[in-house]
Amino acid sequence: MRFVSLFSGCGGLDLGLTRAGFTPVLALDNDPWCALSHQANFPGVPFYHGNVADVDQQRAADLSKGETTGEIALLAGGPPCPPYSKSRFYRKEKPRALHDPVGEVTIDGYLAFLRFIRPRAFLLENVPGLAYDVHRDALDHILHAAEAEGFACTYKVINAADFGVPQIRERLFIVGVRVGGNFEFPEPTHRSPAAGPDLFGSPLPMWRTAGEAISDLDTDENADDDGHFAGGRHHDLLGLIPPGDNYLYLTAKRGYPDPQFEWRKRYWSFLLKLSPEMPSWTIQARRSNNMGPFHWRNRILRIEEIKRLQTFPDDWHLAGGVEDQWRQIGNAVPPLLSEQLGRALASHLIRAKAA
Repeated sequence: MRFVSLFSGCGGLDLGLTRAGFTPVLALDNDPWCALSHQANFPGVPFYHGNVADVDQQRAADLSKGETTGEIALLAGGPPCPPYSKSRFYRKEKPRALHDPVGEVTIDGYLAFLRFIRPRAFLLENVPGLAYDVHRDALDHILHAAEAEGFACTYKVINAADFGVPQIRERLFIVGVRVGGNFEFPEPTHRSPAAGPDLFGSPLPMWRTAGEAISDLDTDENADDDGHFAGGRHHDLLGLIPPGDNYLYLTAKRGYPDPQFEWRKRYWSFLLKLSPEMPSWTIQARRSNNMGPFHWRNRILRIEEIKRLQTFPDDWHLAGGVEDQWRQIGNAVPPLLSEQLGRALASHLIRAKAA
């Protein structure tokens, strides 16, 4: 089952789909570090470093050495998400959704591929904000365009922690299929501790924790001197915050005797600290010295640690400096999640072909 990957990044989505039985025949991204990372991790897969809008049907065929002219099982990719992100609610000076040129070009580029490749199915990933009412025109644009091409579409916001990823990370997935009826998303493999005891004896294990994922990597007792100093001028305050909490712990509303901050006057991730007993919160695409999640030892996480929290293999190659590598991992779909979505898609397509 051949697939085309758009906005491929360092290959998180592609790794999971490959593990699920799909074979990449063309990948694309306009970031130079992503291009180098992807080519190192997927040697032999044709890669186009450039803008999706610059690739038409003929160019795709040329780049893939004719592979895209045959039957393509799947088109997959996550168009850049800033136009639909929660931060745009605060950045009023920036355009949102399809009013942002980036959002318009990337979504329309994805839909152009959908029209000329005509895969049997497609998978589109984005932030949950794409499904908000304020962005409904963008979501409807995608759904209507895909349905006009004969796809039966469904979408769902999925928490990666429900599928064994040691990270609370919600993302929207849109799936369209041209065969076999409507696609059914896979059932969760893990459950939240907040659900409480299951009176019916659920076989599902609890969410995986950050401690399970990265504790064995934490061998340096003095981590502040290796470029991972966290908190900036608030470093000493970070040390006062318990694992699993954030700056709100130091407010009068929480009963702190010497309040340091006003209630909800900062981003929620400000001085946010992991607990080894809980999954990580979402790994962002930007490394920061005051916006977490930070390690429970009061330091910035290391690249090796965020790889684990995103379920990448330890030996996954990342090009560029620390900031470049962090951005690639933070933008990626966790491979463990994409593998489970890929297996459900593969089963759907195989059943449809056999029918």
